[in-house]
Amino acid sequence: MSRIGLMPIAIPDGVNVTVAENNTVTVKGPKGTLTRTLPAEMTISQDNGELKVARPSDDKKEKALHGLTRALLHNMVVGVTDGFTKTLEINGVGYRAEKKGKTLVLHLGYSHLVNMDDPEGLETKVDGNKIIISGISKEAVGQHAANIRAKRAPEPYKGKGIKYDYETIRRKEGKTGKKA
Repeated sequence: MSRIGLMPIAIPDGVNVTVAENNTVTVKGPKGTLTRTLPAEMTISQDNGELKVARPSDDKKEKALHGLTRALLHNMVVGVTDGFTKTLEINGVGYRAEKKGKTLVLHLGYSHLVNMDDPEGLETKVDGNKIIISGISKEAVGQHAANIRAKRAPEPYKGKGIKYDYETIRRKEGKTGKKA
């Protein structure tokens, strides 16, 4: 049994959920609208202000899709009501970020500046050495944060680079002199 898949999703006030053919789900809320086509094998039902996901059989594939479908639906409902944020930290001498319009400009020790435009529906803010990414799609926020982090991933010797705020960098000891 999928413990996640069996849990109902409460639909808050001000959120409208529409399930069309082919399991195309549209969720409208105060922050925006999300649309996604979910696996056709799953049955999505809406009653008494709750969404429920059911699977037709206990096949291994359908068990996996059960939990996935419910998690994706829940993320859509949370996204249009509260939204999602990820915070990145920049560490290193001379490393910094600045915002110019819809473009994030990163100074990361390269011979050139790294310019990253905000994707549609996402917003980035710079607060000192922190970059805050926010939006209604959990997938898009996480992917953009990963793309920014990939421009200069943290290295283990000095800890320089871009890391998530909750991430801890395992530090390594530097080279030691060879004794003859």
